[in-house]
Amino acid sequence: MVRFGHIAGDRMLDLVNTVAWRLGGPERLEALKTFSDVVEWCIESDLLSTDEAAALHDLAGRDGARAEREREQVIEARERAYGALFDDDPEAAADLASMYRAAIAAADLVHTGGRWQWQDRDADLRLPRNRIVRGLVTLTQRDDLDRLHQCEDAKCGWVYLDTSPRRNRRWCNTKDCGDRNRARAYYARQKAKSHQP
Repeated sequence: MVRFGHIAGDRMLDLVNTVAWRLGGPERLEALKTFSDVVEWCIESDLLSTDEAAALHDLAGRDGARAEREREQVIEARERAYGALFDDDPEAAADLASMYRAAIAAADLVHTGGRWQWQDRDADLRLPRNRIVRGLVTLTQRDDLDRLHQCEDAKCGWVYLDTSPRRNRRWCNTKDCGDRNRARAYYARQKAKSHQP
């Protein structure tokens, strides 16, 4: 069963969307409430194998405090990426770069399966964070970030790559935010008509 939304066109943007109602103030809801949630998101996003996940669940069971710190650092990395991409925040970008330096220091660049990739040296509780941070930096280097868009719902805040031919996608999900906002606009028009003399 898929627990997380995968609508953004890039798995790292899907990570940014692990907050519901990002712009909704007190309505904001965190989806990554536990280290286990982080691991589950990584499995869904093909960042961890099931064997790696099982080992991480075991490690987290033995050191819950450290697992919680790792969860918090994943959220910090997610928020730094959001700040860099959507607020053009140089401090957020610098923080993400610092996290990236630590993430690549924990891995080796190896040639496997016909391509070069990072291979983590240790399967410890830092593993999800390191893979996520490397993915977030890769996201910032995409050539199509001019298609980066944020849902136009006033509270949603979900993000995505607008791959529509006319680049006019307004909502993260037309069946959710799109329908709700179209209905809201319709009722506002009807109300305005009823108040006309």
